[in-house]
Amino acid sequence: MELLLWRWSTAVQLSSLLTIAVFFFALQRSVRLEEVRSWARAWSCNLAALTVTLAYWYLQPGPALFPPTRMAYGVAKIAFVWLLLEGAWSLKQPGAKLVSRRVALVCLAAYGVFVGVALPTIDLLGLAQHAVMGLLLLTGVFLLERRPRRPGLVWLSAGLLIRALLSLGEAVAYGLQIAAPQSAGAGPAAWFLAASSSFDSGAEWLVALGCVIAVAERVQRELRQANQDLLAAQEDLRRLADRDPLTALDNRRHLPEALRAVQPQGARLLFFDLDDFKQINDRYGHHVGDECLKRFAAALRECFRPGDTLVRYAGDEFLVVAAGLDEASADDRVERVRERLRFGTGGGPQVLFSVGVAALAPGGHPEDALRAADESMYAAKAARPARKAAGRHTR
Repeated sequence: MELLLWRWSTAVQLSSLLTIAVFFFALQRSVRLEEVRSWARAWSCNLAALTVTLAYWYLQPGPALFPPTRMAYGVAKIAFVWLLLEGAWSLKQPGAKLVSRRVALVCLAAYGVFVGVALPTIDLLGLAQHAVMGLLLLTGVFLLERRPRRPGLVWLSAGLLIRALLSLGEAVAYGLQIAAPQSAGAGPAAWFLAASSSFDSGAEWLVALGCVIAVAERVQRELRQANQDLLAAQEDLRRLADRDPLTALDNRRHLPEALRAVQPQGARLLFFDLDDFKQINDRYGHHVGDECLKRFAAALRECFRPGDTLVRYAGDEFLVVAAGLDEASADDRVERVRERLRFGTGGGPQVLFSVGVAALAPGGHPEDALRAADESMYAAKAARPARKAAGRHTR
């Protein structure tokens, strides 16, 4: 009966490991992460360990092959644990290694020699093997649960903890059999060991589920970060697209958004046009004209409020959208712009301008206010010769 239970339990574990190993090999082809590759190798090692065990029991090759069989089994099992923990650690600390590959291979080789030479019986092998596995898994759980914790590793840590406790329980059962060999065949330890493969299968499915959840959480986290980076890049591109490269003011593309923002509470629109700008370009060159545009933009920035929208509308035309600015304050700021340009020319040609002002009533139509400001500006520009003549007559 005990033998039948062992065979059934082992068959359950074999089919379970085969399913998990195939799944992780398929997963690594679609999710190209280092931890998934580690886990695919880990489950392959676990499957190899069980295959070696079954082959030995069913083929019964003789005592001469028992030492290499023990070595292959022991090395494959410890490699399974090491690769599981290596993948989990890669999730917790991306790019980090628990131990270097060279150190791991040396330790595996030394352990294989120890198993082949110093553990001549199955009970001694089981005691040592499961004790080492349990202690390694507990160490891995401790490292994974140290701060900072990763939410996606909770299920994986739980699976590793259960698998560690089962391994330690199996080590205790083998120890009991060593201590009382005459009653081992009928005692509870023997029955537990006969059924332990099925218990191990349940725990390993929980470990596999934890691996999948951990990978899914990492992929989801990376997708969220990529989405945030994409949105930030789009916002940067939008700002660049809405920015005039010469003056660093907003360009005409940004105007509809600015008008929609102030429409509910209303605003004052100031439409500026530089006077005789074509003559500046013709006489001094376009590079001097560009400097004049920059100086005018700087004057607008200094004389209007930080919350006002400053737009290079077209060529030498500029628009200011100022929410909550009354007529007197608007006139005062226009005069500040004139004063700054008059005394801050920096040796270049004087920059003169005409301005038209219109009010956008709360809930009003921005197009009507913009048209009114434009017409007011052209009216001011048309009155320039009369103003110049009046000035000469006064002098």
